[in-house]
Amino acid sequence: MNQTSMIKKTHLVDSLKSRGVDIKTIFAPEHGFRGKADAGAHVANGRDIKTGLPIISLYGKNKKPTASQLSNIDIVVFDIQDVGARFYTYISTLEYMMEACAEQGKEMLILDRPNPNGFYVDGPVLNKNFKSFVGMQSIPIVHGMTVAEYALMLNGESWLKNKAHCTLRIITCEQYTHKTLYRLPVAPSPNLRSPSAILLYPSLCLFEGTEVSVGRGTKHPFEVWGNPNYRDNGFSFTPISSFGSANPKYKNQKCYGANLQLPPYDVLKILKGQFNLDFLKKAYSSSKHTTKFFTPFFNKLAGNSTLKQQILDKKSEAEIRASWEPNLTKFKTIRKKYLLYEDFE
Repeated sequence: MNQTSMIKKTHLVDSLKSRGVDIKTIFAPEHGFRGKADAGAHVANGRDIKTGLPIISLYGKNKKPTASQLSNIDIVVFDIQDVGARFYTYISTLEYMMEACAEQGKEMLILDRPNPNGFYVDGPVLNKNFKSFVGMQSIPIVHGMTVAEYALMLNGESWLKNKAHCTLRIITCEQYTHKTLYRLPVAPSPNLRSPSAILLYPSLCLFEGTEVSVGRGTKHPFEVWGNPNYRDNGFSFTPISSFGSANPKYKNQKCYGANLQLPPYDVLKILKGQFNLDFLKKAYSSSKHTTKFFTPFFNKLAGNSTLKQQILDKKSEAEIRASWEPNLTKFKTIRKKYLLYEDFE
């Protein structure tokens, strides 16, 4: 669990303790139990100041719980708010926890939460040769599933290590469908601070593998993009050291680019119910150093080396999307088997 594990205004840990549940350990994902660590920052084990409970980081020394870390536990409760993108690492933590539970004979109880990007499926499907912690399975960038639905898929498709099967118990959401536009009550991570940023995140996160800043170190991360060397078109931002971004890209340098600080419904009009390629193509065309535009991290985020080459070759959006379709169609067929809620189609 983390800072999103709330029941109205009370944290799940406090709710469980008030009901006499014997909590042995808190397992925390990327950004830590309180959700304050920078993206990608190593998070050490520790102890919760408020409750005194031990905290085991699953984004530190080990990403998968060890046998000894689960030895005194009867059941694992998984309650983390996801945002529906393949490279958002909470579903990678889910997979490792499911594997560990299966191997140690522990049950997992998932408290499901709505997916704020659960109203569409789009983007390239991951090629297994590019498997990493920011993409562990052959799913598209926008998978359109809740955490519980994805857990059922991991079990049902035998995707866990050695085809292990985790015993699951699921508490589903009421009054939620994949047509629902859901506004998160708590920021899921330090740099996703608004509904618009969460909607833009799947499309803008690919910039993390390029020369482009997505506004980390500003008041509007994932609502802007730019670079110090781009043409001054009347909009600029300057990243500084701040909460969630101790050392942001282009720290203290003025960046020029695009302002996407729009109300959520205007963002939805831009996205048109799909993963947006236009941001990436526009930034590449603005670059003065096209051969250095991409970093090695880009292919891990994209889940393949094809998208990078397509951008370099200046393929049209229609050509790029056509290349995704066969694998997207296969995934959508698999996905339907595990849906717990009415679909958007």
